[in-house]
Amino acid sequence: MPHLSDISRGFIGLPWRYLALSLVLCLVLSALGFKRVVYFVSLGYAASIAAQAIVMPILYRHTLRDWVLIQSALLLAYGLRLGIFVTLRERAASYQTEQADNAARGAAVRGPMKAAIWVSVSVLYVLMFLPALLTMSAQAAGHAMPSTPVGVVLMAAGLGCEACADWQKSRFKAQSPAHFCDVGLYRIVRFPNYFGEMVFWCGVWISAMSAYQTPLAWVLGGVGFICIELIMLGSSRRLEVKQASRYGADATYQAYARQTPILFPVVPLYSLQHLKGPLG
Repeated sequence: MPHLSDISRGFIGLPWRYLALSLVLCLVLSALGFKRVVYFVSLGYAASIAAQAIVMPILYRHTLRDWVLIQSALLLAYGLRLGIFVTLRERAASYQTEQADNAARGAAVRGPMKAAIWVSVSVLYVLMFLPALLTMSAQAAGHAMPSTPVGVVLMAAGLGCEACADWQKSRFKAQSPAHFCDVGLYRIVRFPNYFGEMVFWCGVWISAMSAYQTPLAWVLGGVGFICIELIMLGSSRRLEVKQASRYGADATYQAYARQTPILFPVVPLYSLQHLKGPLG
């Protein structure tokens, strides 16, 4: 029979107490969604990432340094930026129609479904943050972390791209609320904000490659990464459908959509509508 230590080897290297604490934090903050369903994936999302990026570095404060410290700072900046952006967007006149649509859809979501969404998104936010928690744990154990600088550079690039794209679009919409945004980064890809977010979370996952000490760590870290990448693809598809419905009769928009990649610079992918099944 296998020894108990052999059975538990797959769990070594995972800071389970801190994971449990992360889940509690995310459950508490994601509960904002019970007030308004969209908050599960907007303010609750931002607050969950920011809270983990505050609490976990405090717990590892005696060993946190260098690139892992920068990684934590970028995650905190991501959560705070997103929370501020969502709050300001809700006050924008150009967003009121969409906000009303979100409220109408949320009203149809009942108690059991809300609870299921609450728990599932909370678990997702824990898994998305897990690579950062593993880098802190590995650094505290004295492991070398050669992958962290690479991932942190990607995180910074993705966060910068996303923040710049959101700023450019907000500024453009304030001046031309009835026109699609095709300035700045939107000349390169149609959804640079989503592309930036995908790069950011790819960087988070890569930054912890040196810290994945067990198959379970690889699996759990990979689940969060794959889920957020698929969510971004699905969000891009839904926005494409929405824009086609709103601007589809505009010849200028038709030319823009034909000539500008939807998500990835240089890659000649101009539509995601044919991926309806896997992306919702």
